[in-house]
Order: sequence, then structure tokens, then C-alpha cells
Amino acid sequence: MLGVLRSICSGRTRTVWFRRVREYSEQATQTKYPKRIFSGIQPTGRVHLGNYFGAIERWVELQDSGEEVLCSIVDLHSITLPQDPKILRENTLLMTATLVACGVNYKRSILFQQSKVPMHTELCWVLGSITTMARLAHLPQFKEKSESLKNVPLGLYIYPVLQAADILLYKATNVPVGQDQAQHIQLAQDLAHVFNSKFGHTFPIPRTLVSDGPRQRIKSLRDPTRKMSKSHTDPKSRVDILDEPDVLLDKVKKAVTDFTSEITYEPEKRPGVANLIDIHSLFTGKTPEEICKEAAGLNTGQYKLLLADVMIEKLSPIREDILRLLKEPGYLDEVLKGGTERATELAADCWAEVTDKVFGSDTIRSARRMMNTANVT
Repeated sequence: MLGVLRSICSGRTRTVWFRRVREYSEQATQTKYPKRIFSGIQPTGRVHLGNYFGAIERWVELQDSGEEVLCSIVDLHSITLPQDPKILRENTLLMTATLVACGVNYKRSILFQQSKVPMHTELCWVLGSITTMARLAHLPQFKEKSESLKNVPLGLYIYPVLQAADILLYKATNVPVGQDQAQHIQLAQDLAHVFNSKFGHTFPIPRTLVSDGPRQRIKSLRDPTRKMSKSHTDPKSRVDILDEPDVLLDKVKKAVTDFTSEITYEPEKRPGVANLIDIHSLFTGKTPEEICKEAAGLNTGQYKLLLADVMIEKLSPIREDILRLLKEPGYLDEVLKGGTERATELAADCWAEVTDKVFGSDTIRSARRMMNTANVT
């Protein structure tokens, strides 16, 4: 076989072969990829204000500005820690209903379930073969989550590689993330560079869309030095989108502030009050200065009641839509099915290109094609 290839590639044919390869490389490095935005969210429980403002609202803004957006419910990521299959299924439908109710338009954006597109895990294996254990061990999320575990699942360790595969599979050019996820996107960038260098230009280098405004600074209502989080043991530390009005009111009333009654925006000195003002600002679009001016004469207790009214007014329609959609699981399945079909089309094109480069194309067919090209020229 090698002898056949040597004879085929000798002389003029070999010259044509190398010229074609050189031309391809030059064209590939100049490839301009269409702007495509990818982001994912785990189906692990209810969405809280930090998720809503830090991620979902941004997706909707990008979608409404005409960008091509892929929103993935990343259930493969969620099973890095133990999950009850029935609850995971329920949470997947809940997340779908939540995203739609919050404004993700499944006809304009691609809303899909990660596990239904098998190329995610296939590309993860390829990318895992070109990265190192040392590189993964330095990533902050693994260190943070593994500290509390006696037996660390392998999935938790290679989680960032799957995250890179999620992004690169769709040749995403931009990824909206919080500052705490920036290092994981750097891994995706590194792996794109390594793959392109090793196998030929295939992936764009994804860029982060990092937001450092108030939407990324929503803090716990019980500990304003920490971010609002699902994992916090105290449910009063967060406001969930599905909270009933009386529950929401109770949480806001019990939010930690301080012993000064005046409403002022001083994040360093008064983080609890500043957090409430940031939330107020995100719901209304008003600046902290405007809010403080309007709240002049109110004490913190009175201001909390005012803020709770604003939050209830804004969140109630979303909550009602979510509950209505949850009564139609068949409809939600159809939404995911349609999105998965569209995502699969994009993923299949990329995966075919990857397998051709990593595992080789049909050698005989390629050699014959090169011979025909040489004879024509």
C-alpha cells in the first residue's frame, strides 16, 4: 500500500498534492466564521435571580439583537454529581419552561438538550486526548468541588473538556460567561489552538463575552459577601423565579442589611443594602443614584417592602408562564426535539470534519481524486 501511495504521489502529482495542501492551509487560516454564540445551563433545580440576570437575560438580549444563539440544557454536566433520573427529567422540563417563559425564543434561538446530541461526548474524547491531567488539575472549579468529596468522580475532573467540546462542536465564536468561568473558556481556546495546529485549521478561537456589571454581582440575601447560589443550604439566601409572592416578600424582609436606616449605595461599607439596590436597578433599569434619591426618607425596612413590590410585579408573569408551560410536557418535549434537530445538523457537519482529520479519509478515494486532478492540470 505504501508503495502504491509513493508512486501515486511521485513527480508532478506530489507537487500538485503539496500545492493543494498549502493552498488549503492558507485559506483555512483566513477563514471568517459567522458569529455564533453558545451558552449552557444545568437542569439542577430552580433558577434564581443570579442565574436570571447573569445568564438568561443576556441570552435574550443577544437573541433579540439578531445574534445566532445556541442555548443548551447541559444535562451531561449535571450527572458529574449523583442525580435521580426522574428528578433530572423533571428539572430538564422545568428549565425548558423557565427559559421559554423568560424570553428565549426557540424559533429564533436553538434551544436543545445536550445529551440528545451524541457528538458532544465524542468530541470530548478527541479533545481529552490532546490535553493533560496537569492542565485540568489547575482549574478552579475542580479544586472547589472536589474538596468536599471523599471519592472524586472522573466526570468532575474532565468536566471542562466536555465544556470545551460543547463550544467547539458548534464552532461558536463567542461565549457569554461570568468571571468565575473565564478560565474554563481559556481551556476551550487552548484546545482549539492545539487541534488546529495538529490537524489543520478547524475551529475558531472562541472569545468570552464577560460581563462585570451588577448582573454578575448578585449576592446572597443572607451573606452579601458571597454570590447568590443554588447550593447554599439556606433557601432564604436566594430569590427563585418560582417563589410565590408571600415567600419572596419574606425573603426580602429577612435580607441582611445593617444598623443604618438610611438608603445609600456603598458596596464596600454596606454590602447588604448595596445588593438590594443592585437588584432593584436590574429590575427597573434605574441607576443606584436614582434609586437612592427616590428612597430618600425611607428606612431599610420600608425600602425592602418597596423592593419586594417591584420584584413581585416583574416576576409574577414569568412565574405564571412557567407553571402554565409545565402543564404541557408534550409541548416542551417538542420544543427540545426541534432544537435538538437543528443543533444536530450543525454538530454533524463539524464532527464529520473532525473525524476526517483525526482518523483519516478514504485513502484510496483521496489518492484517485488527486491523480485525476494531476491529469487535468
